[in-house]
Amino acid sequence: MDSRIRTVRVTRYVTPLREGGSLPAIVEADDDGLYVLKFRGAGQGVRALIAELLAGEIARALGLPVPEIVFADVDADLARTEPDPEIWSLIHSSAGLNLALDYLPGSVMFDPVVERPAADLASRIVWFDAYVMNVDRTPRNTNMLMWHRRLWLIDHGASLYFHHQAGWESGGSRAGDPFPMIKDHVLARTATLLEEIDALTPTAIDAIVDMVPDAWLEEAAGGGEGWRTRDAYRRHLVDRVTAPRAFVAEAMRAN
Repeated sequence: MDSRIRTVRVTRYVTPLREGGSLPAIVEADDDGLYVLKFRGAGQGVRALIAELLAGEIARALGLPVPEIVFADVDADLARTEPDPEIWSLIHSSAGLNLALDYLPGSVMFDPVVERPAADLASRIVWFDAYVMNVDRTPRNTNMLMWHRRLWLIDHGASLYFHHQAGWESGGSRAGDPFPMIKDHVLARTATLLEEIDALTPTAIDAIVDMVPDAWLEEAAGGGEGWRTRDAYRRHLVDRVTAPRAFVAEAMRAN
C-alpha cells in the first residue's frame, strides 16, 4: 500500500447520497474532515473501489483536478444507531478498509451550457476518460463539479469496466480497444488538442497500481493470488498507453 494515500477512521455517518446506485455517503473522520465514502460492500464490490483509486490517481498524474482520495477504515459498530436497514446492512458488509474522497462543500454540478473549459483542459479530460474507459462523463451525467470556480472530476468507479468479466486477468487483452463511447463525452467537441497530450510513463503507472491494497486485489480475485491481479492491471495500463493508441484516434474522430 502506497504511503501517499492517507488512511482515516470513519467516526460518524452523516447522510447518504442517493443520487448514485451504490449509495455513497457523507461521513466524518477522525481528522475532523468530511468525506464522500464509497462502500466496499456496495453492488459493484471492491472492483469499483479499485477503479476509483486507479482512475482518480491517473487523473491526478495527468494534472487533472481530483479531490483527495483516502483509505477509510469503517467499524461495523458505526451502524449501531442506523434505523435504515439498507444503510445498516451496507455499513456492516463494508467493515474494514474502504475508499473516500474529500467532500467539496457548496459545490455544484458542472453545466456544459454555462461552463466552457479551455481546449487544453477539455483535451486532457477526454484523453483520460478514453484511456480508462470511463462511461460516466456524458451531458446527462457529467460527474464533474464546480467548486470555487474550478472544475473537479469525481466518480470513476465505472471505469475499467472490463475487470467485471470473469477471467479477465488471463484472458485476451483489452488494452487496444478504441472505446467508441467517447463520442458521447460532454467535452468531446472541445477537445481539439488530443495529439498534444503527453502519455503516462510506465514508472508513473507502476506507482499508481502499487497503491491498491493487497486485500482488495485478493478479494477481487475471489480469494486468489492478488499479485496476479495487480500484474494484470499494470500490464493493461502500460500496454494501453503504448503507441499506437487506438483510443486517441477514436477520440479524435469524435471531436
